[in-house]
Amino acid sequence: MKKFQQTIKWFFILLLILTAFVYLNNTSLFTNDSNSEPLLLAHRGLAQTFHMDGITSETCTAKRIYEPEHPFLENTIPSMEAAFEAEADIVEIDVQPTIDGEFAIFHDWTLECRTDGEGVTREHKMEELKQLDIGYGYTADNGETYPFRGKGIGLMPTLDEVLTHFPEQSFLIHIKSNDPNEGKQLGQYLSKLSDSRLRNLSVYGGNEPVASLKETLPEIRVMSLATMKSCLLPYIAVGWTGYVPSACENTQLHIPEKFASYMWGFPNRFQNRMESVNTRVILVAGDGDWSEGFDTSQDLERLPKNYNGGIWTNRIDVIAPILKE
Repeated sequence: MKKFQQTIKWFFILLLILTAFVYLNNTSLFTNDSNSEPLLLAHRGLAQTFHMDGITSETCTAKRIYEPEHPFLENTIPSMEAAFEAEADIVEIDVQPTIDGEFAIFHDWTLECRTDGEGVTREHKMEELKQLDIGYGYTADNGETYPFRGKGIGLMPTLDEVLTHFPEQSFLIHIKSNDPNEGKQLGQYLSKLSDSRLRNLSVYGGNEPVASLKETLPEIRVMSLATMKSCLLPYIAVGWTGYVPSACENTQLHIPEKFASYMWGFPNRFQNRMESVNTRVILVAGDGDWSEGFDTSQDLERLPKNYNGGIWTNRIDVIAPILKE
């Protein structure tokens, strides 16, 4: 009986030591801030936002925008200029390959929702896309008025135009398909850039194009569902020890706030561990399904105290002034 009691005693002592180790090794209380301010990622530049009620992958979001508070349209050079002027650190852009070998900066797979054009975006020449009015379909009152109609002609830029116009700024490039050839094509284009320019670029998208791009450009930071799983699943299993899986190296992680608490050491300890392997962490609002952002002062109240990691936002003009105070 006495031996059994001693065994139980040592078991609880070891359990207490292990619990203390896990806590001290993962609490952010004793970590130094890696940055004085959060890293702000502006989704599609400074764009028109829309209500999320009942949204599906087939929803035309241009037909449900809120009453416009600014004159900018997503994925245009003026919207990117406005985002950087509002102190965005990174701007997210969408790329669509064209049949003449360019990359158009445009979100939608087809043209009918936002523009006065028709058909699949990537089945056009860039010259044809340049002639479209990309503000044609926006309405905040169910089609009674179209405040941007006639104002978006010629505003769809190429990737080359964007990177030339912003030679030093950082971009997150979104591949809008799961075609591995598109990743290879983008990788071949980006491989012509200098190492210093590549350090300011990241790419995310479908598993197959991201994998093929990574084969062409192993040094560029990327993200896909596959890279997220290969990093985070083993991290959730053993990250309490401080170990960072090799699959986490040189990637980008978009962590929905709904699941952030499952990351060992979140926020600061987790962020520091990922920064040590050249991985960027961006916190996304909600559960991550529909590119929800931290877009209002109320949204920012949900951030962890003294949070200084990456933040995904659709309203850089609203939250940057609050966070930069």
